[in-house]
Amino acid sequence: MVRRDDRARTLGQRPTVVWFTGLSGAGKSTLAELVEERLQERCVASYVLDGDVVRAGLSSDLGFSDVDRVENIRRAAEVAALMTDAGLVVLVAFISPFRAERAMARQRFAPDEFVEVHVDVTLAEAERRDPKGLYARARAGLIPAFTGIDSPYEQPEHPDLHLDTTTIDAAAAADAVVALLEQRGRLG
Repeated sequence: MVRRDDRARTLGQRPTVVWFTGLSGAGKSTLAELVEERLQERCVASYVLDGDVVRAGLSSDLGFSDVDRVENIRRAAEVAALMTDAGLVVLVAFISPFRAERAMARQRFAPDEFVEVHVDVTLAEAERRDPKGLYARARAGLIPAFTGIDSPYEQPEHPDLHLDTTTIDAAAAADAVVALLEQRGRLG
């Protein structure tokens, strides 16, 4: 039987989940994609698990109630666990608004396998960026229970890495994530 450690050894890396959390428009997906590019350059097998993509497929049956948000995060954590079992570095980019659900996701992994990255931005800046027009639609009442508007976002109290994307550009933020993974011995 091929075991998790065998897969990781074959890949020459240590399975890890980097969980990017923050408001819509903070830059989570952009950052995850940049980190993946940097890891690819280093021949580190990785995968971006993006909230929008998961919502369109695996979680297409879920809405945005608190109960559905919890289930969405549970599913994401389970998929990330399968991917780490395959030996990958998984870059999870989800708003994941509730501390309890992020803690639940963290508990799914060994302590050294989970890295929480708070991609921080003020609500005003997120609304200014509004890359998908979601905040405008939420303010107009077209999207109920939108995180940051009429549904809460609970900022991480002790993230492994805090990145304020109003003061650091995406390239430098991606470099900081890779440096943290290196520092923790997660890349080989």
